[in-house]
Amino acid sequence: MVYKWIQKAHPKKGALSHQLGIPEKAKIPVKLLDKIVSAEIGETIRNPTASGKRKIKVTKKLERRAIFARTVKGL
Repeated sequence: MVYKWIQKAHPKKGALSHQLGIPEKAKIPVKLLDKIVSAEIGETIRNPTASGKRKIKVTKKLERRAIFARTVKGL
């Protein structure tokens, strides 16, 4: 039997977009997600894209949301 983990995931809709300052209907750039995931917790990064906030502080919650978004984009 195949384990269906995605059905049990209950992300807060629009939370990542809100944290990044990007409208919900706009797509979040993969380049930004990669930069968030590669950064250390507590570090402030510069947004490499033109959308959203210019400077973003990386928290554990933000990193987990970015990892989940990258995973879902790949499905």
